[in-house]
Amino acid sequence: MSAITDPVRFIRENTRVHPVPHAPELRLHLADEAVALWQKTEDDLGELGLPPPFWAFAWAGGQALARFVLDTPELVAGRQVFDFATGSGLVAIAAARAGAASITACDIDRFARVATALNAELNDVRIEFAEGDRLKEPPPQADVLFCGDVFYEKPMADQVLAWLDRVLAAGSEVYIGDPGRTYLPTDRLRAVATYEVPVNRSLEDLSIKRSSVYRLLA
Repeated sequence: MSAITDPVRFIRENTRVHPVPHAPELRLHLADEAVALWQKTEDDLGELGLPPPFWAFAWAGGQALARFVLDTPELVAGRQVFDFATGSGLVAIAAARAGAASITACDIDRFARVATALNAELNDVRIEFAEGDRLKEPPPQADVLFCGDVFYEKPMADQVLAWLDRVLAAGSEVYIGDPGRTYLPTDRLRAVATYEVPVNRSLEDLSIKRSSVYRLLA
């Protein structure tokens, strides 16, 4: 049985509220250091081999997407938005602030749903959350789908790209935020914006990551 009986309390006790570095009009519950929180999560849950706590950080690709959405509100205003692998809910929150008609976020991490709800409340926006592994589900009903920082491992990158092709075929626009990770499908992308994004030094090899927003092409 999980030793973390109150995930809301766990998140509040292990994060602090900070402005998002590249989108300071938004605030998130963020951890200061990755490894310590990762270890604490494993210890408190009594489980080993857990994925990193993506929900506790503002990753480079997500920050780029959030900035792009806030600066280009016409992309989402009045439209249905789906944020895949939402983590902290950052991009979904940006879409809500930019006037999206509805926003659904998803993530397989059990803490991401709670973190997204806390962060949505912090930013006074409403976000729906879709449970389960969406890669095994049909494409969502959405005008625009966002995904940030998902091309860091080949098996996942291959699965995500195959699913995103189904999303495109269903008629959705797909935008990807990424700092140039190894398995990014560059031959399928058109860059629409590039930023110098401040990131947590415990996450990346640099404190500033050049990160781009791309539209996925069929």
